[in-house]
Parts: sequence; C-alpha cells; structure tokens
Amino acid sequence: MSQPNTPLLSRVNSPADLKALSVDELETLCGELRTYVWDTITAVGGHLAASLGVVELTVALHYLYDSPRDRIVWDVGHQSYIHKVLTGRRDALPSIRQLGGISGFCKRTESPHDAFGAGHASTAISAALGMATARDLVGEDYRVVAVVGDGGMTGGLAYEGLNNAGASGRRLAVILNDNKMSISPNVGALSRYLTNIISSPRYNKAKADIWQLSEHFPKTSTFRKMVRKIEESLKGLLVPGMFFEDLGFRYLGPIDGHNLRELLSVLERIKTMDGPLLLHVVTRKGKGIPVAEGDPLKYHGVKALARSNGKVEAPAPKLTYTDVFGRALLRIAAENERVVVVTAAMSEGTGLVPFGERFASRFFDVGIAEEHGVTFCGGMAIAGMRPVAAIYSTFLQRAYDQIIHDIALQHLPVVFCLDRAGLVGEDGPTHHGCFDLAYLSCIPGMVVAAPKDARELCDLLYTGLAQTAGPFAIRYPRDTIPEDLALEAFDTIPLSTIPIGSWERLREGDSLVILAVGSQVQNALACAKLLDSIGDEVGVVNCRFVKPLDESMLTEILRSAEHIVTLEEGCLPGGFGSAVSRFAHEMPNQARFLHIGLPDAFVEHGKRSLLLERAGLSIERVYARILEWRLRPEIAGAASRTLQGR
Repeated sequence: MSQPNTPLLSRVNSPADLKALSVDELETLCGELRTYVWDTITAVGGHLAASLGVVELTVALHYLYDSPRDRIVWDVGHQSYIHKVLTGRRDALPSIRQLGGISGFCKRTESPHDAFGAGHASTAISAALGMATARDLVGEDYRVVAVVGDGGMTGGLAYEGLNNAGASGRRLAVILNDNKMSISPNVGALSRYLTNIISSPRYNKAKADIWQLSEHFPKTSTFRKMVRKIEESLKGLLVPGMFFEDLGFRYLGPIDGHNLRELLSVLERIKTMDGPLLLHVVTRKGKGIPVAEGDPLKYHGVKALARSNGKVEAPAPKLTYTDVFGRALLRIAAENERVVVVTAAMSEGTGLVPFGERFASRFFDVGIAEEHGVTFCGGMAIAGMRPVAAIYSTFLQRAYDQIIHDIALQHLPVVFCLDRAGLVGEDGPTHHGCFDLAYLSCIPGMVVAAPKDARELCDLLYTGLAQTAGPFAIRYPRDTIPEDLALEAFDTIPLSTIPIGSWERLREGDSLVILAVGSQVQNALACAKLLDSIGDEVGVVNCRFVKPLDESMLTEILRSAEHIVTLEEGCLPGGFGSAVSRFAHEMPNQARFLHIGLPDAFVEHGKRSLLLERAGLSIERVYARILEWRLRPEIAGAASRTLQGR
C-alpha cells in the first residue's frame, strides 16, 4: 500500500497518537487528512463528500474520547472514512470497497473502533442507547456518542431512538452532523426546522454576546449555571419549539463543525455532563475541496477519477437498467396522470431525477423513511392514484411490515421497483439485494417479476401499472442492459402487457432445461450453447414471473425433462428454486434438479463481476457446475479446463 506523503498523518497510527499533538498540529492534520482521502478515493473510487465534511469533527472526537473503550457510534457509515484512517486503517484505505480490502462502512469484525455496523441509516441513536443501558446495568463507566448525519435524521428509527433515549435519562451524547444532505438533498419538516435554528441571527448573536460577556467574570460553578439558564431562556424565546429539549435532551448548538477549536471546547464540556444531550454541529458536505463543495451530489460517491484534472468524467456510454426504468416511467406517466412516484432519498440512484423535474407535483422523495414511503403509497392507491415505489432492494427490507400489513393485506396495487437486486458490488453485504425473491414471494397476493432485458423491464412496468389486483414487484440488477440501444429508443418502442404468471421459451430442448430468472437469463443462453457439445438438447426458459409460477409450462417441462436447472441471482433458501421444487414435489416427474443461486451467506464487497464469479454465477462457473452435475467429475473437470483455455 502507498504511504501518505504527509508528515503528521504518517505518525498517526491510532487515536492515542492524536493526543500527543498540539491544537495547531491538529489543524494541520485536518488539511493532510482531506488531501489524503481526496487523493486516495479519487484514485480508487468510493464515498467521498460526506467524509470530507466531518474531518474536524472526527479528529476532535478521537482526540478527546478514548476509543474503543468509549463507544463512538457512526450513523450512515459512509461518513466514517476519516474515522477509519485515524483508527489504524490509514495504509489500507487504497483497498477500500475492493475484494479483500476494507469495507466502505463501519464493520465490527474489521476494527474494535467500529462500535456498531453501519450500512443503512438512522440506527446510531438506538444502538448507542443500548450500549449506554448495558453500561449502566453492569456498573461500567465509559462514554457513548452517536454521530448522526448525512440524512440519518430523516428516518423514523432515529426518532424512535430519540424518544426512548430522552425518556431514559441515561448519559448519552448525540451529535447531529447537519450538512443539509443525505445523498439527495434532505427533505421534510425537520430539515426546515434545523435550517431555521441555524439561520436565526437574533439567537446566534445574542448567544455569542452572552458567552463573550461571561469571559469577564469569575469561572465559578454558580456563575456557569446562571449563564446556562440565560442561554436556555434565550432558546425558548428565539428558537421555536425546542424540539429536542421537549424530548428530554439538553440541546447545545448550533456550532461550526469546521472550527476545530470550538469543537474541542464544546466536546470537552459535554464529556462531563450527565443525562442525554444533543450537540448540533453544522458542516458542509465536500468541505475543503472546491469541486466537491460545489456539487456534493456528484461527489457523494465517485468512481476512480481522471488524475489530470480530478473531476468526475462522463460515464461510459452504456445504458443501465436504472436509466431505462427512469425513461420508461416518464413515458408512461405522460400518458397516465394518475401515476405517482415515491423514493427514499435516492432520486439519483433510482434514475428519477428527470421524472422529478418534469412531474414535480407527482414526485415524492420522503427521505430515509422507507416505512413511511410504502404506507404513503398505500394511502395514495386507496385514493385512486397509481403509485410506484422505487426503492433499492436492500432498503425495501426496512419496510417489510408495511408491505405485508398496509399494502398486500389490503390488496392495494402499488408497484414496487427494486433497483440493485442481486449483488451490487463494492458497497458489500449491507447493500446486496440478495433476499427480495424470498421475502416477497412468501407474501399472499404479491406478484414478483424480473426482466431478462431492458425491453422486458418496460413491459413489466407497463403491466404492473395496468393491473389493479394487488401489489406488483419488479426487481432488476445494478448492471448494464444486454441490448445495444440508445436511451431515446425507449421513447418509441411499443409497450405491451405481459400475461401475469407467464414464462417464455427462449430455446427448445427437453433433455436438460434451464429455468432462469432475470439477470441470469443471458447466462443460461450462453451456457446452453456450450452444453450442446455434450449432446444434450438444452432448453432455456425465461422465468420472468417468480410468483405466480407458470404452472402450465412447468407441468409440461416436468413431464418431459430429465434434468432441470434453476438459475437465480438471489438466495436459495425460500427463493425461485425452492418454489419450483415445492411445485414439482406435488407432480409426478422423473426429473433430477440442480438449484444454482447465491450462497446461504453474506457476500463480501468487491467488483460485481468478481463477486458473481466467486458466487458461482458467471457463465464459466454455471457451465462447470452443470457439467459436474451431469457428467462424471473427471469429464466435467476436463471440459471446464478446455473452456477456460479458450
């Protein structure tokens, strides 16, 4: 690994090393950290702007607190890169999010300084309260700090944690890193509330005047208590509501999150305070790097950048499923004014920015609040609208009760569009969409579909919005489409409804039949051609509906096929293969079955193509697996080696 060419940073191998530095040196270190993280992440790719915004805050926390004995709990783990650098992972940073390298999020198995795993948002307050409660129950005396930011306060779980923590009275510090952003700009009433606090000139000026005046008086405990009471009264007069104090927190701030000396002063004070308190810190996403400050959305997460200018270059001209989904939805919404769209702080990631610009009144970004978003869709469906919930597969897991209770139980025609289904790559196990086929297929009345290509994605979306029987889910990968088409082509390609529960024979053959789902259909076709060499008549079926199954076609296949392979980019327990086996168990058949899918394990992070290879879902691995199953192992091994030598 390359070493940072930074005199101070090269001496910091743990938080203990920070404590030997002067405040002046800490300020210099902050500059070195920004340079090192910028140079590294723009070379290898990763989340960027959020970590640049918390440099001073992270340095101050590790300077004053004793991690890992004191627990620093990060919310939204992609703001933890500086934390990783300061906790012994400086030289490993170039490996971040790569196969075998360190994670892009907090991970307990990676470092004792990662107090709680943080891939999804809004979890830190609840986890920190759990730690504080356990500490008090066993009579220990460490400090617990929850750092919530980058949109974490738009999620309902954060408020549940606040409500419980405020009522508990336990010693717990919540630091609100307020950068007005998650990935998309923050939305909702709390965002406006925090902005009003920050922009209240009367409050901030009066507060500054009080503390400036207090410098001329003796620093006795009685005097400090008096000054605090004056400050609290001032808040009550000039800051409406005092939301956090009403919940039982002592509220401090807002303070400048880039003023290291002020951070150190305030954090030193709160270390000795009892009870729950909330420190409101105002930061700027991308701080210190002009291009990142100017466009924090673009620099939230970056691929490796061109080293000549350090700017984000245009992506390769290959369309993704996300691109096509956004384009098709625009077209359908132009024809049907009842189509509305809901996303959860992911308008860019789900391809919905053009929709939001064109149909602003029908586009709703609810923030990091998937549970609310799903039930919100249910309410609109009851009132006659046709809602589309565009949410990553991994994040839709957070709204599972709402899918069952608020949508499926009431037979509401909400269309769920699950981007990032299957393996997503560098974001790793917290973001892989491995479980949707299983967790959706067991819900009564739920239709679950997966397109083989972009054209079929458009038709499935059209079908889902045309039916009114109940919920309809479409899952598609974080990948490029197999067709060689321009995005504009999807404005004119005819859209048609697909009979729900119907499969499609793509290749005739009865000796061996591959039943493939979604992203694996193209692999199945490629494998079938290779398998022709062993004399099998290999059929391939596009099983675009995982639920309901095409029972008619499956019955025919069971009557004639000797060998059946199911192929899916999802977990095998409870997945598509399981459904086929259950159906086959009730039918007379002589077929042997092979189920190929993702392993019953959490898949690590790395490039998507490498992860698919490791999971056994590349063309070569699927081909070799079928050979091993169909033929004697020694023949299969020789055939596999021949293939790899081509």
